[in-house]
Amino acid sequence: MSIYEKLVNKKMKLSIIGLGYVGMPIAIAFAKHLDAIGFDNNEEKVNEYLDGIDATLEVGDQAIQDTTLEFTSDAERLKEANFHVVAVPTPINQDKTPNLNPVASATRTLGKNLVKGSIVVYESTVYPGVTEDICIPILEEESGLKHGVDFAVGYSPERINPGDKVNTLETIVKIVSASTDEALDEIAKVYELVVKAGIHKAPSMKVAEAAKVVENSQRDINIAFMNELALVFDRMGIDSKDVVDAMNTKWNALGFTPGLVGGHCIGVDPYYFVYEAENLGYHSTIIKAGREINDSMGEYIADKVIKELIKTGKTPVKSKVVILGLTFKEGTPDTRNSKVEDIINTLRDYNIQPIIVDPWANKEEAKREYNVELTDLDDISDADCIVFTVSHPEFMELSNDAIGKLYNQTLPNDERIIIDVKSILDKEKFESANYSFWRL
Repeated sequence: MSIYEKLVNKKMKLSIIGLGYVGMPIAIAFAKHLDAIGFDNNEEKVNEYLDGIDATLEVGDQAIQDTTLEFTSDAERLKEANFHVVAVPTPINQDKTPNLNPVASATRTLGKNLVKGSIVVYESTVYPGVTEDICIPILEEESGLKHGVDFAVGYSPERINPGDKVNTLETIVKIVSASTDEALDEIAKVYELVVKAGIHKAPSMKVAEAAKVVENSQRDINIAFMNELALVFDRMGIDSKDVVDAMNTKWNALGFTPGLVGGHCIGVDPYYFVYEAENLGYHSTIIKAGREINDSMGEYIADKVIKELIKTGKTPVKSKVVILGLTFKEGTPDTRNSKVEDIINTLRDYNIQPIIVDPWANKEEAKREYNVELTDLDDISDADCIVFTVSHPEFMELSNDAIGKLYNQTLPNDERIIIDVKSILDKEKFESANYSFWRL
């Protein structure tokens, strides 16, 4: 009887290692079909799940409360499983090099508890070769088992888009790869239980690893192109959204728009590609240049805030700047690698202390990661400048009158500054009301 058959007949268990924005949806999905263990070394996070709370908002509290998934922070329970999915984050270091510590640490933990006859599948984003050159040797060292004899390994890149309720685990084609054809078939069958969009079998783990970093690098480059255009159009006195709207009338327009590029994927994965390319003696030009443009946008927007304050006759250090949004994108509490931080830090460099509003972000996390004290939207008044950085529904639903009440009521409209990074507001209405309006 194959591992797949034993799993569906509940003679074996599956484990998911890492219960974050990626691991949790996968874990909940598998638990509908199999006996599954959800492991995370963060005991506080596990206790939240045990209390029925989904801090990621990816699956919701009810799904956590209803699931048969066995939540644990006890690594020894991994010995009960024979099919393991590793879904831990792979961030970058301060110098933009890959930080493989989380995946290496998870691999050591799993290796210590790996039993003979297991399959290990990595979902963490890495550059080509990490699974074979780094992860497998750690598994062998910690377990005392031999890869290819006692256990098999696969790689299946995560493609979940945090906060996206349309493109979900079930609706995105799943790439799978493995060290042997037999393991590849087993892995494909297991994922077919939860992925309805279909399975793509990559010819090697390196191909699957490369596909992940390349698909995000491609998106990063396209956004960088739009950001560069926005920078030039601003100098030309042309509204970039007007240009994009006109361009998108052509059938083959790609639909990209300028903006902040943060988060755990698009803002990180290209650096993994660049790192390994340079290790092999190739200096990346396009990908690296795209990253540099996108990484500079936060500072550019902050500089624009300061210029607008000066243009309207204000003293920047005495002005009240309110930033609406801290998470890296709308509809998620995920603040990882948020480029709003760059706006905040640049303003702070000029002794401007912006007020930050984000109803989705965790207040403790915002304080810990960014030294930001979040303020409730209802407590905002007397603003000189409002910066819309994230299109959360709470901000999208604000009426023009509600936005007006956020300002210092003694200010004439032409001294009320709006910086619309996401182009979510009706520019014509605010300009006709004589607001000082700028959008990226």
